[in-house]
Amino acid sequence: MDLTVSPHVLAIGETLMDCVQPFGASEPTNEYPGGSPANVAMTLGRLGRPVALHTWIGQDLRGERIVEHFSASHVSITPDSFGADHTSTALATLDESGAATYTFDFDWNLTAPLPLTGMERIVHAGSISSTTEPGATAVLDALIRARRHAIITYDPNARPTLMGQPHMALAQVCRFLAVADVVKVSDEDIAWLTGNHDLEDVVREWLALGPQMIIVTRGKQGALAFTASGVRCSSVPGKVKVADTVGAGDSFMGGIIDAMWSLGLVGVMSRPVLRDVDSTKVDTILARASAISDITVSRSGANPPWLSELA
Repeated sequence: MDLTVSPHVLAIGETLMDCVQPFGASEPTNEYPGGSPANVAMTLGRLGRPVALHTWIGQDLRGERIVEHFSASHVSITPDSFGADHTSTALATLDESGAATYTFDFDWNLTAPLPLTGMERIVHAGSISSTTEPGATAVLDALIRARRHAIITYDPNARPTLMGQPHMALAQVCRFLAVADVVKVSDEDIAWLTGNHDLEDVVREWLALGPQMIIVTRGKQGALAFTASGVRCSSVPGKVKVADTVGAGDSFMGGIIDAMWSLGLVGVMSRPVLRDVDSTKVDTILARASAISDITVSRSGANPPWLSELA
């Protein structure tokens, strides 16, 4: 499919090699292509959605592996994604519960304006590529321009080791909140960004900046969804044995977008519909995202399900 002339999702953001170091190991034992927006794109590709990824990788061995990996999941990487000196890495150190902490070697040197085809119906961004300059400014510029024809989704996906002081990261997050229609954020992100302010107070403040819906993931406690029109819904994750949490939030975000596509919440003409979305549709979005994330956490690495696994 030629995505320059076909409606599609565009994810903008980092792609890097996750070097996974298991609990108790002295060095990484495996490398997996990853990156938050890239994993969102991979989730959508595996679910059969038309999706492109604008990223920043090197023409090196790791870059080649990344292209092979995401292409195999039906993600089209844009031609302007290959300007980095080297492909970035993230060392994911797992604790005894399987939760990951990250150390980055990150290059994000995009410049505005990023190319848009006008056929994007949902544009997604987030994580370290939305806070690291000079690329963050180029990403924000692209979202502002894309709002003319697309719904904007955003996941702050805080990475404290790269995002500096929380108050400075929050100021940047708020710039993206102001152009986003749908936001996914974890309770841990909110706690770090705001200094443990009350979650629901923060959500109300963020909704006032412009988003029509904010979904907060809370690990085993499940997710909460809040809309600007006053709808509130919740979901509980399935009972699965957790292998690790690598990519769990990204697959949840991909599930949100997948459900939005199924519900027709795509393109600028759907913005008024999103503004008045009812609880039935919100519950559908949460259920889809939770089902996808449940499968991802049940196996190692960022490995979201294929559509056939959800049937």
